[in-house]
Amino acid sequence: MKKDLVSIKDLSAKEIEELFALTDKLKKNKAKFNSVLAGKTLALIFQKPSNRTRVSFSVGMYQLGGNAIYLAPNEINLGVRESVEDVAKTLSRYVDAIVLRTFAHKNVEDLAKFAKVAVINGLSDFSHPCQGLADVYTVKEKFKKLKGLTLTYVGDGNNVCHSLLFACAKVGMNMNVGCPKGYEPDKKAVEDSKAIARDSGASIKILNDPFEASRAADVLYTDVWASMGQEEEAAERKRIFKDYQLNIDLIKLAKKNCLIMHCLPAHRGEEISDEAMDSPNSVVFDQAENRMHVQKAILIKLLGEK
Repeated sequence: MKKDLVSIKDLSAKEIEELFALTDKLKKNKAKFNSVLAGKTLALIFQKPSNRTRVSFSVGMYQLGGNAIYLAPNEINLGVRESVEDVAKTLSRYVDAIVLRTFAHKNVEDLAKFAKVAVINGLSDFSHPCQGLADVYTVKEKFKKLKGLTLTYVGDGNNVCHSLLFACAKVGMNMNVGCPKGYEPDKKAVEDSKAIARDSGASIKILNDPFEASRAADVLYTDVWASMGQEEEAAERKRIFKDYQLNIDLIKLAKKNCLIMHCLPAHRGEEISDEAMDSPNSVVFDQAENRMHVQKAILIKLLGEK
């Protein structure tokens, strides 16, 4: 059976461990893997603009010996010019895997349902699995462990937050979410991650006080207050989230060697201060680099190459 990456929830702890082990190998010896996907083609369907996702997948596929084709929003116009089912069935005749960056999570689920090739969620309004995996890999790379650590996410309970909840729960890392009332992560995502955490020994806490959430944290993480598609809410969200900025006040509450993380793009002076972003503890650009390495491991695993 073909495999897809729609959500981190679908992965086992062992599969995540194997992905991270392969990522280590890819980082240490890039040349060894430079032809492992020779002759393979990856389609990138993007309904949302992108910097890191597009470049990291395109360069990553090239470094593995394969080819990537970018399909802009006006070229596919998924679900309008052509149904998701028809796009899935057509592209399955041409390419070996598809990355979809979209608004509605159902588009990813439907594409995976109808495609005969591997489908990777490059971002949806519910989850961002490649980001979540790269983030947790970065934490492991820095601390050499995951179990017993605490990651605090401050801000909007969005798609990145959901993926981090699933990732932390799977690997046994504690996670605190500090967000305003009414902006908590999806209830089902919280329930599911807590159920997974019970098996892995992790703790999941949803709090409305960013200071309480940040105490003794090993990692402080934030994301934009208004995601793509929420531009009309930006001014209102700035007012509501003004006390949820990742800044020196939160850093002082966390552990001395805490990591500062952001999935980018960052709105400096809003969800994160310059002092935090440029701190010696900041691993923001290590996260960005690791997107490519982790995604290369994902591509190798999904395309069935040894």
